[in-house]
Amino acid sequence: MTDSHVSEQKSGNTPDYAPKHTIEQTLASFDKPRSTHAPRILMLYGSLRAESYSRKLTLEAAAILENFGAEVKIYDPADLPMFDRESYDHPKVKELHELAIWSEGMVWSSPELHGTITSVIKNQIDWIPLSLGSVRPTQARTLAVMQVSGGSQSFNAVNSLRVLGRWMRMLTIPNQSSVAMAWKEFNDDGSMKDSSYRDRVVDVMEELFRFTLLTRDHSEFLTHRYSENKEEYAERAGKVSSESGAEPL
Repeated sequence: MTDSHVSEQKSGNTPDYAPKHTIEQTLASFDKPRSTHAPRILMLYGSLRAESYSRKLTLEAAAILENFGAEVKIYDPADLPMFDRESYDHPKVKELHELAIWSEGMVWSSPELHGTITSVIKNQIDWIPLSLGSVRPTQARTLAVMQVSGGSQSFNAVNSLRVLGRWMRMLTIPNQSSVAMAWKEFNDDGSMKDSSYRDRVVDVMEELFRFTLLTRDHSEFLTHRYSENKEEYAERAGKVSSESGAEPL
């Protein structure tokens, strides 16, 4: 909008040290060398059954990602204790933390059970803290969500996973996969049959691959929040004011 459409009067509650952005400054923040290593993707699935369809879907998606050139690791949730029953020193918990820190993107796949995700996938996510010391294991990681259903197509599980991704400060991609009547969609060897469902899985993994490449070198900039850095802005404004001879804020 032009000045004729916007009042120039400053609100009395707006501090002078609020962040000031320009298009040039923002674009310059992205002007840095890009990493060239394979995108690192961690995959979690939500069932311990021998014939786990969320695991089969995860394996199919992993093969697709590896074909694109990604490095993929799949976490086995077996033997992971219930959240808060053990300490962070438990071997399966430490393994999960190490994989989360290693990753640059994640895929979460869950069956739909009673209209939502399973306890198996939720338990894994609960064990990943927002911070481990100065490290945030999930912040600004890309995320793709998938679900399998025994009956008609539903989006309850992927919707729940999206909510969790937001709480974990992740960059959840727009596309998603929901496989209905999953027991009909896989071959005897565990691979996925050629169908529109598999086409969607390819679309989702391709989007995740691209988004990860685009964002992984800029995670700190993309998730730098004014509300968490107000003191930094205030100190910076005070220093500028003192150098210019003006009264500090």
